[in-house]
Amino acid sequence: MPLMKRMLMCPLTAYILLLTSCAHETEHEEGHGKFQVTSPLLIDTLFYQEYVAQIRSSNHIELRSQERGYLQKIFVDEGQFVPKGQLMFKIMPIVYEAEVEKAKAELEFADIEFNNTKSLADNDIVSPNELALVKAKRNKAKAELALAQAHLSFTEIRAPFSGIMDRFYTRLGSLIDEGELLTTLSDNSKMWVYYNVPEVEYLNFIQKAGKPGKQPVKLRMANGEIFETPGVVETIEADFNNENGNIAFRASFNNPKGILRHGETGNILMPVDLKGAILIPQKATFDVLDKKYVYVVDEKNVLNARQITISHEMPHLYVVGAGLAPNDKILAEGLGKVKNNEKIEYEFVPFSKEISDLNKLHAE
Repeated sequence: MPLMKRMLMCPLTAYILLLTSCAHETEHEEGHGKFQVTSPLLIDTLFYQEYVAQIRSSNHIELRSQERGYLQKIFVDEGQFVPKGQLMFKIMPIVYEAEVEKAKAELEFADIEFNNTKSLADNDIVSPNELALVKAKRNKAKAELALAQAHLSFTEIRAPFSGIMDRFYTRLGSLIDEGELLTTLSDNSKMWVYYNVPEVEYLNFIQKAGKPGKQPVKLRMANGEIFETPGVVETIEADFNNENGNIAFRASFNNPKGILRHGETGNILMPVDLKGAILIPQKATFDVLDKKYVYVVDEKNVLNARQITISHEMPHLYVVGAGLAPNDKILAEGLGKVKNNEKIEYEFVPFSKEISDLNKLHAE
C-alpha cells in the first residue's frame, strides 16, 4: 500500500475509534443514571376476575318428526320467532286420516253390538259373560280410535314453547323418517352462561360468598362491550374436572331485547373483593424459571432480588400474596440495566403517579 494512503487511513481509524469510545461512555453514563423506585400500595379494592364463557339458551331443543311421511307444508321460516302452539310443519296425513275413519267405523259397530247384547242380557237371553266380552270389544275399539287420532295429531308439529327457530334441516316435499331432525327451537328470554373456575378461585368464592344464588356477575360480549343486564351465579357443578382442575359455574342473564343468542361466546366478569391488598406494577417484576421476583432497595441503596407470590392479576398490576410489605421500596423501571447486589441512585416516585401512568398507557 502507498505510504500516502496509509498516512490518510491512520487518522481516520483513530477518529472512528474515538467516536466509538465516546458513544460507549455516553451509553454507560445514561444507563447508570437515576432509577425510578416506588413502594407497594396497600388498599381495599374490587376487581373483576375474567373467565371465557359459553352462552346457551335456557331452553334449547330439537324438533323431530314423530311419524314417517312426506313433508306437506311448512308454516314458518328460518330465524322466525314463533309463539307457543304455533303450527310449524305438517306431514302428509292421508294414511292417518284413513286410519281414524276406520277406527271410528269399528267403534260404531262395537257400540251397536254392545247395545244389542245388553238388551238381550237384561232379558236373561244371553249370559253376563257374553255381555262382558262385547263390552271389552267396544273398549278395544275406543282405544284403537284414540291411538289413530294420536298418530294423526303427530302429523302436525307445533311449537312447545315460544322461541326462535334455527335453520331447516329438511325441505318441502321430502320423505321424512320417524325421528328425523326438522329444526331447533331456542327460548332466548333467559340465557345460561357457562364458565370454568380453577380450584383455588372456587375455594375463594365459596368461602366468601357461600352458596350460589345472589352473587352478581357481568358479561363482556364478543365485541368488547358489557351486556346491559347483570347476571347472577345460579349453580355450580358437583364435580371437578380432574384433567384441568376446573369446575363449571352457570350464571343466568335475562335477555329482554334478544341480543344474546344460543351458541355465542363471551367473558364472565366475576367481582373479587380484596381487603388490604398489596398492589405493585407488573413492569416491576421479572421471571426466573416459573417464579416472580422484584428488586428491593435497602437502606444503603443496594438492590436485592426477592421472590414474591402473586394472588391476583389485574390490568398492568399484580396483587402480591406474599414477599412484600407496604413500606418496601422496589425498582419500578430499568430492571434490565441492573444486577443483584448493585448500588444505585434513584428517584422515589409515589405509587399514585405510577398508577396514573399505567392508566394513561392502558387508555392509549
